[in-house]
Amino acid sequence: MIQTVQFPYKPSEHEAEKASNSYLMSLVALVAGLPLPIINLIATFFFYIANRKGTYYVRWHCTQALFSQAALLCMNSFGFWWTIDIIFYNHPVSSTYFAYLFTVIIFNITEFISTIYLAVNTRKGKHIELWFFGPLTNLICKPDGTK
Repeated sequence: MIQTVQFPYKPSEHEAEKASNSYLMSLVALVAGLPLPIINLIATFFFYIANRKGTYYVRWHCTQALFSQAALLCMNSFGFWWTIDIIFYNHPVSSTYFAYLFTVIIFNITEFISTIYLAVNTRKGKHIELWFFGPLTNLICKPDGTK
């Protein structure tokens, strides 16, 4: 799921700190806006916007953090509105609902742990790619600054 890859160059201390902060931004937003899953995505998006013209290492990790938060938002939002539908419109609770809820909880826990792991190792200057979001980020984020 998480893979350490050789980056084209050794990032400086300043770059490693900014790249690490792209992951920490979502954790700070998680604490601030726990009931609203979009807060994480908004915080990560604004950090991405602020650093989109930064070095390749910073841009790459900001983009990967943004993609992972977008996926988390989709899963959490669907579960949130399904729960609202059950509570306010008295729709039946099914085993499918509980299976989805369990999946979302596991996904959130995995995302939380991997975000901490990414923040710590990115701060050390290691380039770490997530299983799905790393290759997607490689397609979007180019070393020469073009997107």
